[in-house]
Amino acid sequence: MKISWIKYEKDDKSFNIPEKLGFDVFKLDNPEETDKKLHELVRKNYNMIFITNEIASFSEDIIKKYNKDNNVSIIIARDKE
Repeated sequence: MKISWIKYEKDDKSFNIPEKLGFDVFKLDNPEETDKKLHELVRKNYNMIFITNEIASFSEDIIKKYNKDNNVSIIIARDKE
């Protein structure tokens, strides 16, 4: 099982622990690239992807494409506020 995390580049609160432990935390400088990054990670066989709520709002494919895909799980993380 390959796990990854996606967050906005300017977000300094989310997914700090996985990042410090050396896990695959990807930072997007342009939130409009969210679906592109999701496609890339799925192609690279990541089957569990955690994504911040902020970045998830820029994706159309989370619901349209990956909602019923049994090979990949996308988990939207709640804000810490």
